[in-house]
Amino acid sequence: MFTGIIEAMGKVVAVDHDRTNINFTIESDLTQELKVDQSMAHDGVCLTVVKIDKTKNQYVVTAIQETLDKTCLSEWRPNYEVNLERSMSMENRFDGHIVQGHVDQTAVCENITEENGSWRYYFSYDKSKNNITVEKGSISVNGVSLTVVDSEEGMFSVAIIPFTFEHTNFHNIRKGSLINIEFDVFGKYVSRLMEQYFKQKKQD
Repeated sequence: MFTGIIEAMGKVVAVDHDRTNINFTIESDLTQELKVDQSMAHDGVCLTVVKIDKTKNQYVVTAIQETLDKTCLSEWRPNYEVNLERSMSMENRFDGHIVQGHVDQTAVCENITEENGSWRYYFSYDKSKNNITVEKGSISVNGVSLTVVDSEEGMFSVAIIPFTFEHTNFHNIRKGSLINIEFDVFGKYVSRLMEQYFKQKKQD
């Protein structure tokens, strides 16, 4: 379980293919505090630490085929900057929203506008998967907990303040960039319940 509050940035230093899996070596200052078998969110994707080299400040995580199919991790290359968050600690404040680390699908950045000190990012996604956004609701973009500004079918926008722009990989997102999105877990439950309700009603 995560909150969507990014702790640090990491850098991909190696990408190694192992059959259908990919092993990513990440360099990060968080390495000194990690242990093998620990869960961490990488651009919103929950991955398990499988190897640590504290002398190099590096660790390794593995992405299986299902993860690669649902996220944009297959596009990662050396020097890619990744948003990092360790799993939620019960004694800390809950500053973001409930993020499971289970990316629902990818989205494409359609446009970026400057708005006198902040930025508005517009994203489109495959609406056939029945995922929804709600204005003023929560969404995770590359693991960052954000509030939806505009919400339409298959499209949403978010506003990014300078701190978030500088301390996450939003400063690397361009028009056409592919990003990971996890929709609000409560919204997903409501959507599924409504879907089942109307399906049952139609059968009756």
